[in-house]
Amino acid sequence: MSADSHPTLPPVRLHSDAELARDALGAPLFARAVRLARWAGPDTRVGVGGELATDQLPEAAAVLGLDAADADSGGYASQAWRVAVDTGLVDVTEPEDDGGEDDGGEDGSGEGNEERFGTAAPGEDLALVTSGAPGDVLDLWLAALDTVLADAAVPDLDALVDALDAGGEIDFDRLDWNPGREADFLDGVLANLYLLTVTEGGAADDPVPLPVLAASMVVPDGMGEPTDAVLEQVSDAMMRLDDQFRQLEPIGLVEFRPVDEELMAEADDPLEPETASAADDEDVSRYGMVRLTPLGLYGIRARMLEAGVDAPAVGELAEKGADALLDAVSFYSENAAQAEIEQWLAGRELPAAAAELLAAARGDDEGGPLRRLRCQQALAPAGLEAEPAVRSVLDDPELGGLARVWLAERGVSDVPAPDPEMVFWLTVDTIAAQLAADGETEELPLLMGSLSAHHAGFFEEVWRVEHPATAYVLEAMGRLHPDKKAAKEARKAAFKARSRRPA
Repeated sequence: MSADSHPTLPPVRLHSDAELARDALGAPLFARAVRLARWAGPDTRVGVGGELATDQLPEAAAVLGLDAADADSGGYASQAWRVAVDTGLVDVTEPEDDGGEDDGGEDGSGEGNEERFGTAAPGEDLALVTSGAPGDVLDLWLAALDTVLADAAVPDLDALVDALDAGGEIDFDRLDWNPGREADFLDGVLANLYLLTVTEGGAADDPVPLPVLAASMVVPDGMGEPTDAVLEQVSDAMMRLDDQFRQLEPIGLVEFRPVDEELMAEADDPLEPETASAADDEDVSRYGMVRLTPLGLYGIRARMLEAGVDAPAVGELAEKGADALLDAVSFYSENAAQAEIEQWLAGRELPAAAAELLAAARGDDEGGPLRRLRCQQALAPAGLEAEPAVRSVLDDPELGGLARVWLAERGVSDVPAPDPEMVFWLTVDTIAAQLAADGETEELPLLMGSLSAHHAGFFEEVWRVEHPATAYVLEAMGRLHPDKKAAKEARKAAFKARSRRPA
């Protein structure tokens, strides 16, 4: 099976929509946006871009319970208002342009001209917060996330100030800011964080060190020891991410431990290359730690799906047939495959489900061995209620060996012994499945040695097996078999198998 025929990403374990909606409503920034939407009314004034009038920011901050003495309270209120507008929680009517020119008055001072304001009111979507379905709430939250991600891709205030020219305008060449490039960088960071999270079983609990995440974006694949220049880029990326994750945490996307300020105070530039490379020897958490929340996993996956990325979720196959199930879980990790199989079995009568699984496991295509391995995994916890379905395939050349193993493990009597051809076929199928599932692992040579040792003259006979993977398996045994003599015999047998099959 070709590499692009299985999912690009491992499946993610998502919380229920109801749980995720509760998380969304509890995200500090989204909750603030809802409160301001409820506060909006006839006396609310907005500017040309829908932004809240400056003199209303203190009142908005008070509505949010923010400390008036905090210089940042107005900024928090302004951000929450922008989220409320962008998500449709607030409807704004911007001030009308009368088409006239501001001549600044007779003396050019502008006196006598009144600043024009628009109005605002709670939007229709605000009702969805309390009366909508969980999916409606999540749609609102995703819209809020888009706003926050766009803001996070904008340079910080210090960078903007540094880029001001003599006339007080931003020199974008000096700023070196490309909106598309910055958005792509942040999307790439979040995609890498998502992959690091879901790779181990669906939803890892351990946070990712910021140096690791920064390096995943900067260090070229295959590079050995990073150069000082690359480490400097990692350091710069870490500081960018430190600022961006501070912005993303209030919307509930991540849990974030920022870079330790004391660490930054220990040197003029604490994240010089030699300092960043020392993270392995020190408490790496001082360099920042980040973890996608369950809501964050949902949000990043939703954005990936919208971009056309194949990002499966555990449970999506529950209503599909056994053929779709086995094809998909063939390329899942063992834990993720087990979780998907359990959900698929949960809604079915076991005798019928077992029969459907066995039927779907047949096939002499390249993916057949792995389908049969996952079928065996699916049937492993089944009790004797599955026995009729399993017995029915005892004479099947592809499933007969699997059936005998299953029945023997349950102590079932009167199971007919397999003929040598079936034994050899099952051996080839088993090793082919293990190679497809996990590659050349340390355990595989032991399996090869065990299977081949049970039969005298194994390699003199196995090359004749009518299995599409016979030559491939024998070549692998020639490389990996723990017994050198047996490995040599495997290579000879592989040559014979290749010679007897048409090109």
